[in-house]
Amino acid sequence: MHNQSFITEFVLLGLSQNPNVQKMVFVVFLFVYIATIGGNMLIVLTILSSPVLSGSPMYFFLAFLSFLDMCFSSVITPKMTADSLYERKTISFQGCMIQIFAEHFFAGVEMIVLTVMAYDRYVAICKPLHYSSIMNWRLCGILMGVAWTGGFLHSMIQILFTFQLPFCGPNIIDHFMCDLYPLLKLACMDTHIAGILVVANSGFFCMLIFFLLLTSYGVILLSLRTHSSEGRWKALSTCGSHIAVVVLFFVPCTFEYVRPPSTLSSDTMVAIFYTLLTPLFNPLIYTFRNKDMQQAMRKVWKRLRVDSDEKQNIKLKKNGVKKQK
Repeated sequence: MHNQSFITEFVLLGLSQNPNVQKMVFVVFLFVYIATIGGNMLIVLTILSSPVLSGSPMYFFLAFLSFLDMCFSSVITPKMTADSLYERKTISFQGCMIQIFAEHFFAGVEMIVLTVMAYDRYVAICKPLHYSSIMNWRLCGILMGVAWTGGFLHSMIQILFTFQLPFCGPNIIDHFMCDLYPLLKLACMDTHIAGILVVANSGFFCMLIFFLLLTSYGVILLSLRTHSSEGRWKALSTCGSHIAVVVLFFVPCTFEYVRPPSTLSSDTMVAIFYTLLTPLFNPLIYTFRNKDMQQAMRKVWKRLRVDSDEKQNIKLKKNGVKKQK
């Protein structure tokens, strides 16, 4: 029987114990979180409100990716931001387990969605005549189901494995969030094999999907030789955005999990990168070079302005009628 009854909460060391640094951290993280939610929400609303974009599988997946980025960021950043205001940062045992589950769940789903998006680009560029028959809504639905199921299975394995660890001694986590490697250091047992299991589950998952993605984009780039220069440029532009997002997500993830646990000070910086910055950069990368998105955003903006102007006019007319009475 594993013994966890001694530990009811964990103490997080956070990024710094210096009150001035903590205030700065609070401001920066709060700004990043608001920008992340705002940017990704804008993408989701733009795609949903545009008949042209919402009818395209590519933009359907992009809206889904933005939704996942909002969820993933919300699992970690609000708690981390609030913690920077307190001298003693704690998280309950249950809270810690929930954070690990949610973090790996959304990250797992996002990995599979990025793979699905690569497949979508492959079909669009390599089999353009069959695109609409291959990437139909039934297949899109199945692929989303696979993404949710894959993420759930991945995080269930992580959480069931973590529940087996006995925690009976120190409860100080040298991190700003609950994650597997920091917890392994606190377990009252030899965690050498446990560390290998984490590498096998998280690390192998990262590596496998990363190689799949790189291979698929390699195939896409090779097939572009037969396209016209205009078609080649358009395809490269779209794929460039996808590759940038993939690299931003997978390189830190691979660095974090494809090695045995060790006390690296760079771990925290890497974790900040993929928990805070990747969800913030994704909307910027996808909208920066994408003309369709920019046009749709302008239309949404115009519509909002027209609506607000109409409301203003109605108000003024009502006020005018009241004055005449």
